[in-house]
Amino acid sequence: MSRLSEDNVRIAQEIIGRYPRARSATIPLLHLAQQQDGYVTNEAIRHIGELVGATSAEVLGTATFYEMFKFEPVGKYLVNICRTMSCALMGGDELMHHAEHTLGIKAGSTTPDGLITLEHAECQAACTEAPTLQVNYRYRFRVTPETFDALIEDLRAGRLDSEIPPHGTVARIRQRIPADRGVGAVAPEDVTTAPAWMPAPEAAK
Repeated sequence: MSRLSEDNVRIAQEIIGRYPRARSATIPLLHLAQQQDGYVTNEAIRHIGELVGATSAEVLGTATFYEMFKFEPVGKYLVNICRTMSCALMGGDELMHHAEHTLGIKAGSTTPDGLITLEHAECQAACTEAPTLQVNYRYRFRVTPETFDALIEDLRAGRLDSEIPPHGTVARIRQRIPADRGVGAVAPEDVTTAPAWMPAPEAAK
């Protein structure tokens, strides 16, 4: 359990600098914390609060609204199988039962080797491709028991490491915005002119 590392504090400060108010960076910093440890630790929640000027309760209240943030360790790979209507009609429940049998665990658990956590998921917005699942939020469509077993074999053998990073990694390439290319973080109350893209009143007539 840890606070953000020194390197991640530098990244956090860069992220905060993009926003007119530090609190607006809360969600990106939660992703940063989860990438660091695989889940969001209590210490990281407190640290993020210090960085953005919020209480731990406010940071936690934001984080718990979103399913993607985890607050206890999960496997290297988090497998979410959709259970809402389209997927249920197309065999989602049967797929989950098969997954539990293949992995030897129940939904909500992690394999003894710590590699795979299995969970139910609500709609994954791919209803025409049912049943769907995600591995660390990377999609797999029209999954059958056979393709599920092949997926697990590939994960265990490391054959998908170039495609599916460890849990918590949102993107492999972090956005960098040079200071001279930023739009400028100006608090709303400090704005005295119309946006540059908005035509002047006389031009709009």
